[in-house]
Amino acid sequence: MPAPDVRKSLLDGGGLSLDRMPMLSIIFDRLATACADNLKHLAVSPIFYSLSSVETEAFGDLLEPYEANAVAGIFYSPQWDSHILVGLDRDFVFTMVEVLLGADGSEPPVEDARNFSSIELRVAQMTLEQIGKALESSFALVSQTTLKLERTETRMDFAIIGRRSNKAVAAKFLLQALNRGGEMFLIIPQSVLNPMRQSLSKVLTGESTVRDPRWERQIAAEVKKTEVTLRAVLEERTLTLGEIADLKIGQVLPLDATPKSRVKLEGKDQPLFWCEIGQANGAYVLRVDEVINQEKEFMDAVLAR
Repeated sequence: MPAPDVRKSLLDGGGLSLDRMPMLSIIFDRLATACADNLKHLAVSPIFYSLSSVETEAFGDLLEPYEANAVAGIFYSPQWDSHILVGLDRDFVFTMVEVLLGADGSEPPVEDARNFSSIELRVAQMTLEQIGKALESSFALVSQTTLKLERTETRMDFAIIGRRSNKAVAAKFLLQALNRGGEMFLIIPQSVLNPMRQSLSKVLTGESTVRDPRWERQIAAEVKKTEVTLRAVLEERTLTLGEIADLKIGQVLPLDATPKSRVKLEGKDQPLFWCEIGQANGAYVLRVDEVINQEKEFMDAVLAR
C-alpha cells in the first residue's frame, strides 16, 4: 500500500486559496459570457450576465441565505464523480419568466413571498439545463466533463450535496434584463477542485504571447487571396409594394443618374468606395475616387430627412 502524500493532505486540510487559483476567475468569466450566449436566442429582450463575487465558505453557510428563496439545480459529473450546485434566486426566476414570455418591463416586478408556480419551476429547470452546457464549455480549459441535471430543489436543506461543514467555492453572478435582475450562484465543493489545483494555478487562455513572423506573413498572404464579390450601384430607388406588383415585362424605369454620377462600390452589402464610371476596350470600368465614410454618410442621411 503506497504511503500517503503528506503535502497533499496538508493542502487539502488547509482549504483552497482563491489567490492561488487565478484560472477560476477566467472560467467564471467565460461562464457568464456563455450563459448570456446560450439564453439570448430564447429571449426577445437583451440579457446581461456579470460575475459579482467569488468566495470560500462552509457549504451550509453558503446556502442559508437562499432558504425558501431560490431554485437549486443539482448536477452530477461522472468524470469528477461528484456533484455541484447551481442556484437561481427568486428575482432571477421571475425576471427570466418575464423575459421568455415577451414582457417589456412595464409591469412592476413580483414581490410577493409565495411558492414558485409550475411554470416558473419549468422555466428554472430549462435555464439550469442551459447553464449546465455553459459550465461544461467553461471548464473545458482545465478539465473535460459532462454535467447532468439530476434534480431541482426549492428547499435548501434538501440541496446539500455533502456535509454542511465542508468547504466550497461559491461564485455569484448578476442577471440584468428589463431594468431588473436577480442572482445566480454556483457552489463547487473543495473536493472537486482539489484534483485540478495545479491546472487552476496557471493562467491558460489558449493564446500565445510570442508571435511568429513567418506565420503572420503566411496568414496575411492567404487572407489577401480571399475572393470578394463587389457590386457597383449606380442608383437606388424606393418603390411601394403596389408599384412593384404593377411592373410589366419590358417596362423602362427612368433613373436620375447621369454619366457624371458617382457609383457606389459595395462588398457584402457594406459600402466601400465612391467611383467614377467610364468605358475602356468596350467594357464599363470604375475608377476609385474616394473611400466611403460610413459615419458621415449615416449622419448626412439623418439630417436630410
